[in-house]
Order: sequence, then C-alpha cells, then structure tokens
Amino acid sequence: MVYNPVLYGLKVLHSGSTNKNTFKVLIASEYCGVNVELVKNFKMGVSNKTPEFLKMNPLGKVPVLETPDGPIFESNAISRYVARLNADNPIYGTSLIEYAHIEQWIDFATTEIDLNISRWFYPRAGYSPYIPQAEEAAISLLKRALGALNSHLATNTYLVGHGITLADIIMTCNLYLGFIRLMTKSFTSEFPHVERYFWSMVNQPNFSKVMGKVEQTPYVQPLQSQRNPQSKPKQLKKDAKKYIVKESS
Repeated sequence: MVYNPVLYGLKVLHSGSTNKNTFKVLIASEYCGVNVELVKNFKMGVSNKTPEFLKMNPLGKVPVLETPDGPIFESNAISRYVARLNADNPIYGTSLIEYAHIEQWIDFATTEIDLNISRWFYPRAGYSPYIPQAEEAAISLLKRALGALNSHLATNTYLVGHGITLADIIMTCNLYLGFIRLMTKSFTSEFPHVERYFWSMVNQPNFSKVMGKVEQTPYVQPLQSQRNPQSKPKQLKKDAKKYIVKESS
C-alpha cells in the first residue's frame, strides 16, 4: 500500500521549492506551526500536467495544497487557509479592524505590487511581447505603489499592528521577485522605508528558513535581445520558469 500523507491529516504542497508563491505558504506554516509537506521531486512542466494534478487545478498552475478536505489553489487562498488553522496565532489579526487591514494590504500587494512587477518582468524574461511603452507604464505604476507603501512604513514597522501578519508575508514574497531580478539599489533607494522593511522581513528566522539568502540584483533583467549570445538561452528560460508562467497569484 502506498503511503498517502493526506490521509493522515497532513497538508501536501504541490510546487517547486524556489518560487515566491510557494514561499508565502511555507512561511505562513512556519508562523502558525502547521505541518505543510512540500511534495518531493516536483518537476514544472511535467508534474503539473498529470491528470491527477489537473483534477486539483484545471489550469495546471502552482502551488496547490492537498488537504484531507480537498485541494486548494491560488497562493493567497492557501496562505489564508494555513493562517486560520491555528486560531491562537495572531498572524491573521486579533480584531475585525486588524483583519480588514490585513486583507487590505494583501489586496494591495497583489494588485499594485505583484501585478506591476510581473508586467515589468515577464516581457524581459521572454514570456510576453516586449513593448517599451507598456514597461514604462508598469514601472510608473510600481513606483506609485512603492511610494504609498514607503509612506505607510515611515511610521510603521509592520503593515498592520505591532507584529508580523499574513499581510507582511505576502507583501514580502511579492516584493521578492522585484528585488532579485529588477529593482537595483539605485531604484529602491528612492523608497528607504520599503528597503528597511524588506531586508528586515527576509532576515527573520521563519523567512530565511524558507527563502534562504536573498541578494538584491545589481542590474535589471536584460531583454533576450540584449543578452550575451554566448549565454545559454535554455538555462535562462529554465531560471525564469522558477518564478512565472505556471504560478498562481
């Protein structure tokens, strides 16, 4: 008989181990003391195309959390589920207003930060057409969002209250791709409170346990047409797939 951890009450996360949406779930599980087991030998483009996986998420996107009560897809939804499993943990707020503010910043992190970083990164990684005007618009909107976030963090250590919440986890993970691929020091220096916040978060024990060492990119992800012809395009494409294409929001 094949051992099925889900039958024993465990939660199994189907995804690779290096994308920022997987980070959200695993970091939340660390803070909540919830046992989430990352599936072994997951291979993007193979594992997520099997009939078994497509029954859990017909779009074939990751991550997907398999639970005794059924699967959940979309990383924010999975993270909320994990956060609610431990009612004694304040990660999801301790009052209705804190709960609302956490949801507010999760939405902001998704629609203002993640969306515009993705619009900047995807064309440069070769997964959508590169249009200079569209990139300029994405950068402009991202700067507007970072400016608003910077103003909030000028007088707040965390997004909500006086400790780390799910909003901080999702915000940090959504900023992650920008910091490691697009946003150089000269770019982020315009937003010193965002810088302080991001580096403080990724160096928290529960974050670093999942994310490992995080280093800021020294240059903006080059366009395919600007890359060294001696480089290996297959490897570049493989690296990009760690972060995009088949991930849930």
